[in-house]
Amino acid sequence: MSFQDGDWSGGLKAPARLRAFGRGLVDLILPPVAHDTPEATAAAGLTPGAWSRVVFLEAPVCDGCGAAFEFDGGAFASERCAACLASPYRFQRARAACVYDEASRGLILKYKHGDQQQFAGLFARWIERAASDLIAGADAIAPVPLHRMRLLARRFNQAAEIARPLARHARLDYLPDALVRTQATASQGGMSMRGRRLNVQKAFAVTEAGRRRIKGRRILLVDDVLTTGATGEACARALLDAGARAVDLAVIARVRTARELPM
Repeated sequence: MSFQDGDWSGGLKAPARLRAFGRGLVDLILPPVAHDTPEATAAAGLTPGAWSRVVFLEAPVCDGCGAAFEFDGGAFASERCAACLASPYRFQRARAACVYDEASRGLILKYKHGDQQQFAGLFARWIERAASDLIAGADAIAPVPLHRMRLLARRFNQAAEIARPLARHARLDYLPDALVRTQATASQGGMSMRGRRLNVQKAFAVTEAGRRRIKGRRILLVDDVLTTGATGEACARALLDAGARAVDLAVIARVRTARELPM
C-alpha cells in the first residue's frame, strides 16, 4: 500500500463484475449527480452551464509549458513560446487541460480542500485528453507528492488520485512513492516566481525504490495547477538527477501567464 496513493483501505478488492454490479445498484438507488449541483444526471460530471464556462486549452499550445498560442500553429517558426525558448524548464514538455480562472478554480479548490474526491476521475479524463501525446511517450506516471503533515491534514494527495486512474487506463507503471517531499514548505500563494523557486528548490527527493524504477525512463509527472512551474521544475530536477531519461508535466489547469508574476 502506497503512502501517497490515497488508497488506505488495504482490503481485498472485489472482482470486476461484482464491482460493476454494485455500482449499478447504487446508481439505481442513488442516481449519480453532477459535481457542481445536487441534481441527478445520467453520469456524474458537470452541468452544461459549468462545462461551458471552463476554458479548455486546445492546440496550438507551447510544447514547453502548455500555454495557448493566440494564432494557428502553422504560423509559428517554433513549437515553443518566447519564454520557453529563452529559459526552458527542467521538465521537457507540459500540457494543461484548461485555464486556471474563476470557472475552474472553484472546482479545483473543492477537490483539494473540500474533500470532494469525486472530481478525481473527471480531472483524470481531462488530462488524458489534453496530454495524450505525453502519455503515449511515457514509460511511467508519478504524482507530485505532499509532505506527510499536509497529507495527514488533507487525508489524500490530490495529484495521486488523478495519476492513479490515468496510469491504469494508459497501462503505464504508476509510481506513487518514487518522489517524496522532504520539507514542509510554506504555501506558495502570493509568492513571486523567484520566491516559489526558492521555496521548493530542495523540497523533493527520489526514494531508493523510486531510483530503481525511474532509471533510464521517461516519467510523466502529474499535478493539479501550473502557476510558475516551480514545483514541477523541482520535481523534474530530482527525477533527472536520480537517472530519469526525461520528465514531462501534465496538470488540470494552468494560469494564463505563468512567467509574468512579479519577480
